[in-house]
Amino acid sequence: MNTKKTGIPRLLEIAGEKRGLLIGSSILSGISAILMLLPYIAVYFTMAELLKNASNLIKADGEYMMRWGIIALTGLIGGVVFMYASGIMSHKAAYRIQYNLRVRLSDHIGKLPLGYLSNTSTGIIKKTFEQNVEKIEAFVAHQLPDMINVFVTGIAIILIMLTLNPLLTIAAMIPSALGFWIQMKKRSGKAAQESAKSYYDALEKISTSTTQYVRGIPVVKVFGRTVHSFRKFYSDMISYRDYCVKYTDYFQNTYIAAKVLLNSTLIMILPVGILILTKQGADLSLTQTILFFIILAPAMASPMSRFMGFASTLGDISEGVVRIDSIFGQKPIEESKEAKTPYSYDIEFNNVSFSYNAEDVSTRTEALSGISFRAKQGSLTALVGPSGSGKSTVANLIPRFWDIQQGKICIGGVDIRDIATHDLMNLVSFVFQDTFLFHDTVFENIRLGRTSATKEEVYAAAKAAQCHKFIEVLENGYETIVGQGGTHLSGGEEQRICVARAILKNSPILVLDEATAFADPENEYHMQLALRELIKNKTVIMIAHRLSTIQDADQIIVMQDGKIKEQGDHNILINKDGLYKKLWDAYTTASNWGLGKGGELA
Repeated sequence: MNTKKTGIPRLLEIAGEKRGLLIGSSILSGISAILMLLPYIAVYFTMAELLKNASNLIKADGEYMMRWGIIALTGLIGGVVFMYASGIMSHKAAYRIQYNLRVRLSDHIGKLPLGYLSNTSTGIIKKTFEQNVEKIEAFVAHQLPDMINVFVTGIAIILIMLTLNPLLTIAAMIPSALGFWIQMKKRSGKAAQESAKSYYDALEKISTSTTQYVRGIPVVKVFGRTVHSFRKFYSDMISYRDYCVKYTDYFQNTYIAAKVLLNSTLIMILPVGILILTKQGADLSLTQTILFFIILAPAMASPMSRFMGFASTLGDISEGVVRIDSIFGQKPIEESKEAKTPYSYDIEFNNVSFSYNAEDVSTRTEALSGISFRAKQGSLTALVGPSGSGKSTVANLIPRFWDIQQGKICIGGVDIRDIATHDLMNLVSFVFQDTFLFHDTVFENIRLGRTSATKEEVYAAAKAAQCHKFIEVLENGYETIVGQGGTHLSGGEEQRICVARAILKNSPILVLDEATAFADPENEYHMQLALRELIKNKTVIMIAHRLSTIQDADQIIVMQDGKIKEQGDHNILINKDGLYKKLWDAYTTASNWGLGKGGELA
């Protein structure tokens, strides 16, 4: 999303249809500010009545003063009521903006190629979702109405004072104007923007390092290290500390000077008032005006002080909006204008070349080069090869996790770029090597494969995946919470739940990325039974490191350095003196590996 708007204008643009609530909240806040000034005006007229009858207070008009007292009380109550109503509207708008913004961010990220997530720290994305969006919510809910209230209060006070005495108004405004100018000069401009950027950069680094540190605690403990030995985390903390100290030193003199000036209004009013009285002589109305200015001075200093505090907030909001827009600015995978639907499920790679770093052609290193093969519908195609040969890349390109730079990938003769993303995702099921279970019930983790599935269908999928028995003995059966912070399952059990998820989805194309990687012998047996059920009548692409699991594959594609070296079934390839034969010999040798007495290899 390209836009030239920044800061508050961009925030209002993000607010979208919620601008009506924000405008309503601002109007109510402005009315509240005016009503809150009525007590000060009431004090002025009450004081005027008392001064007029200072020689004999009994003559003072009690009914007149009582009316102003009622007006003051009404203004105070009305101001609170209107501010409360403004707060309700602003909070309603803020929560809706927060919700919609997070939904839009989630939806947009879901449409981005996996390359963005691979090249962007999880901590950075997490911080944008949490802190940046939370700050926008806090600003809209609290600070925006306050800012309007303060602005209206300041304008109203200045207008009231100007009608009473322009000279005293100028005297009263000089300290506030100087304080405001000093503060804004320091907090605006390029230096302030760079300071805000540095602050958010430091926070993002800490967020990323903290996530890595927590995940790496087992390694830290095993090697007897402390946080100091985790250099990235430690250096980021030190960097953030040093930045905060530098930030404080940068603003402290300005902040102190501004605070002193804001609270020095009386120092200017008193000498100017005395000078006017000296020149014009004793005058009752002038005395009332000077006293009123003395009463109103603190009321003017308070909103000016709060308004200056908003300068820092506006910097935070502007930087937060920039970081949110940086995500929205990422280009999603393009959808075809005329989506097509395949009616068969052959997979064909036709001279496919792909690079993860495709932006700069001069520095591009191809992960795949000239890949061509065909996986027939209902067949099992195995991808084997040394680590880094491009097997997982081939698998990830089928559901269009990335777009290729050259060639074509077709399903049923239709280029996958011409298939709507939603339809393509429905065509392909994935069982990853690294399983992921959400912090939810076992039942919901399986039903993720098809959210409309009935309880009976979920149970049937679990039974087919060989996980029904171990689920039943869990503390709460299918309602047991698993995933991060939940009940611990073994790697093999987690993989079988993922297989159950894929069985329930029942897509015609299945991609298995070393699905038995974490299985012990018993789990591997159950996994084999589960996979046998899963792959029935499907086009299967299977990445395998355990070559014994793919001996019966319809075709085996042997990869090395992003290219296809050999192709055929097990019997054909084993009789060639090629890469597959070497891999098979190495595998069978490793299968018989063991330790003899004294730790010697056997």
